[in-house]
Amino acid sequence: MKSPSILVAVAVAAIALAFPAQAGETWRATGFEQPESALFDAADNRIIVSNIVGNPGEADGNGYLSLLSSDGKLITRHWVGGMDAPKGMAISGGRLYVADITRIRVVDLASGKLISSIDVPDAVFLNDMTSDVSGKVYVTDMLADTIYRIDGDKPVPFVKDALLASPNGIFAHGGRLIVASWGKGIKPDFSTGEPGGLLAVDLAGKTVTPLPGAQNFADLDGVVAIGDSIYATAYMTGTLYRYREGGTPEAVAHFRPGSADIGTDGKSILYVPLMNDGEIVALRLD
Repeated sequence: MKSPSILVAVAVAAIALAFPAQAGETWRATGFEQPESALFDAADNRIIVSNIVGNPGEADGNGYLSLLSSDGKLITRHWVGGMDAPKGMAISGGRLYVADITRIRVVDLASGKLISSIDVPDAVFLNDMTSDVSGKVYVTDMLADTIYRIDGDKPVPFVKDALLASPNGIFAHGGRLIVASWGKGIKPDFSTGEPGGLLAVDLAGKTVTPLPGAQNFADLDGVVAIGDSIYATAYMTGTLYRYREGGTPEAVAHFRPGSADIGTDGKSILYVPLMNDGEIVALRLD
């Protein structure tokens, strides 16, 4: 995510002492510039990091992507440039798709070349991305309660529903999309009148279903699913939550404010971008 208002809102909190290393923390990579998303590229065993570098809603040309090895070593600081405020990402068909305010940037994974940009008409603030088992790519528009699907190089509105309540994180899991909602009634400092929760969108029927026991508990940002567990970050507090259906969200790690669009190797590791600290943390799950 984030709006410049959020960065101001968390400035005081960022002065506090850093949290100690988290249980299960395997490495911590530093030196990034507002890292918003960390996506695991399984084919090349590496992590792609999006760097906003400035106002998250401004087309300033400052944004770029970095590459990390799976053990947290820097491969390339400036891998792909020519972006404004890159956020969530998805991989499909040898291409990397990157949400960049009102357009989708398309990168050839093999060469690291920016090959095209897809404008999304009526988009306000594109945020996170995911791809399903068929290779279809989806992106959230947080400030328009909308999810788009990218068919070829054409963006198509997939779901527009007030129930999405500022959809931020998105993750394809089985026959549905898991969505992390920021919440309703967003204020200038990006706090909410009603905090968000976890939702599911059926890929076939496009119905939006709140996940039981996981509503109105936090202003959520990134989300991934591993097995029967869903993990989500709360940007404003830095909390990482775990949720299993039928239960309630449980805080499993605490960072300073700024935990954003998490990634995973799909097995036992989470990659947590700490946007305000310029860091990526790898956590091994229990």
